[in-house]
Amino acid sequence: MSGFRADATELGDARRRVEALVCDLPQRPGEKAFDEPWELRAFAMAVAAYHNGQYEWSEFQLSLIESIRQWETDGGDAEAAPWSYYEHWLTALETVLAGNGVLSDAALDDRTHAVLATPRAKNHHEPHYEPVTIDPAR
Repeated sequence: MSGFRADATELGDARRRVEALVCDLPQRPGEKAFDEPWELRAFAMAVAAYHNGQYEWSEFQLSLIESIRQWETDGGDAEAAPWSYYEHWLTALETVLAGNGVLSDAALDDRTHAVLATPRAKNHHEPHYEPVTIDPAR
């Protein structure tokens, strides 16, 4: 064993794919592509699920359009539900994954039980060689 996790290459490839996409996002000078860390994670999850064949990109686009349309139909009330592109992004991702059975209650229950059954310090002693952040300013 070389000391690297067996999935390190696959994870590294996925991170590099997301990093390349993030670096190519259109931005105004002085603005960030993501205001909060969860937005980057939502972006990365959508890209990873697409690359894993969990849904077709056109499904996601239609779901995103519908989420935004619903927000506008509800009046686009900034006090009740302020505008957040990545909130709609996440809603669209949840919708397509639930529609394809990936986010079924049974699947979530199984995963939740597995996470809760895992000891808190499991694998904390193992080194992680892949970066955990993406710097879009490369």
